[in-house]
Amino acid sequence: MEEKEKRVAHPYIPNSVPEIKEELLKEIGIESTEDIFGQIPEHLRLRRPLNIPKAILSEYELKKHVTELLSKNKNCEEYKNYLGGGCWQHYVPAVCKTIMERDEFLSAYVGEAFADHGKFQAQFEYASCIGELVDMDMVNTPTYDWAMACATTVRMASRMTGRSKALVAKSISPERLSCIKDYACSATPDIELVNYDPKSGLLDLNDLKDKLSEDVCVLYMENPNFFGVIEKDGQEIADLLHSKGALLSVGVDPISLGVLKPPARYGADFACGDVQPLGIPMSYGGGLGGFIATPDEPKFVAEYPSLLFGITETIEEGEYGFGEVLYERTSYASRDKAKDFLGTMAQLHGIVAGVYMALMGPQGMKELGEGLLQRAVYAVRKLSSVKGIKAPYFNSYHFKEFTVNFDDTGKTVADINKALLDHKIFGGKDLSKDFPELGQSALFCITEVHSKKDIDELTEALASVLGK
Repeated sequence: MEEKEKRVAHPYIPNSVPEIKEELLKEIGIESTEDIFGQIPEHLRLRRPLNIPKAILSEYELKKHVTELLSKNKNCEEYKNYLGGGCWQHYVPAVCKTIMERDEFLSAYVGEAFADHGKFQAQFEYASCIGELVDMDMVNTPTYDWAMACATTVRMASRMTGRSKALVAKSISPERLSCIKDYACSATPDIELVNYDPKSGLLDLNDLKDKLSEDVCVLYMENPNFFGVIEKDGQEIADLLHSKGALLSVGVDPISLGVLKPPARYGADFACGDVQPLGIPMSYGGGLGGFIATPDEPKFVAEYPSLLFGITETIEEGEYGFGEVLYERTSYASRDKAKDFLGTMAQLHGIVAGVYMALMGPQGMKELGEGLLQRAVYAVRKLSSVKGIKAPYFNSYHFKEFTVNFDDTGKTVADINKALLDHKIFGGKDLSKDFPELGQSALFCITEVHSKKDIDELTEALASVLGK
């Protein structure tokens, strides 16, 4: 019986039928799957069975089991959610889900010609919409996420300038900073942080001037920054960098560009960000896809590691089609001789983001941005009315997110957030670990899913938790 169980074909693992496995092993000239891992040193190998449950072969039983596991989670349909910081709860129109679930897109891998069902055109349309938002003409197929996108711009800038030092604003997402340090370190081993002003949260221009030198290739900053603060000195920052022959990369929340000036308008050389706010549902911190945009100039285009889509002539006279731009620069074509490497991309999320932007249009994006600004102002006013709460912490204009300080309440953010769960509320992101200089502060996110009633209830819940 035990031997029979070992030979059961797993319905969710391709080629797990024992007879097929034997044929595959014979074809490639090895006796067992163990031979595939022969190069792994013995001290790194696990020589005992994994302690995992037996496979559930029934599709119904498997779905029931997974549903029971997931039911232990508390989700954002049952609870009011004020978390942000990189993955935000925006409204997802029904058409976005419909397009995402279409078989020709949902099962798509990257989008090569061997399986094209309109994906090239869909990617071209997506890139065109992002280009409109950021006012730049060259846009890539989405990378894994914003973190990978911004780190890639640092690597691109290093190659373009021949320099190995990068400046990074301290007011960016800690996760994205970590990725820059890990992924861009071989191109820019010298990475230095530029401080933010402790009162305004804006980039400290004096600190930037002190740290800017002839060996700096780029400054990466975000606008709005991680605290939700809207940077107002973009043009001055760009001018300072360009005067030293350095480049400027700006990370943006694309939702903000219906009301805020796009990076290209104040001198940015790169714009990057995440498509997740554009019709992509949250998925356990996922649903991400990073975009990169630059001017359509050879010096920029040649440095993109990711796929680019454009319109080209076909073999039929007068006919045009959608194809890849300068494919030979990629690691897919040049392999180890390419300037950079990029693996699987979040193409599906790019397609959905294109649907969202086409649905919203310029006026829709403008109205959405205005609504988010108004909601944030109202939320700040309500929360600041609770004794002991300082909202916002920074004396600046904010978009969608703002920092709330609880130092005067005598409670920690962790304790407050735990108590808010009893009110079916996910509180703001705890900043005390990543930004200890802010004390007991949290980052709150307000989007179009939050009504006036929701914000009022959040205020009442905080007052109750704080005993005010």
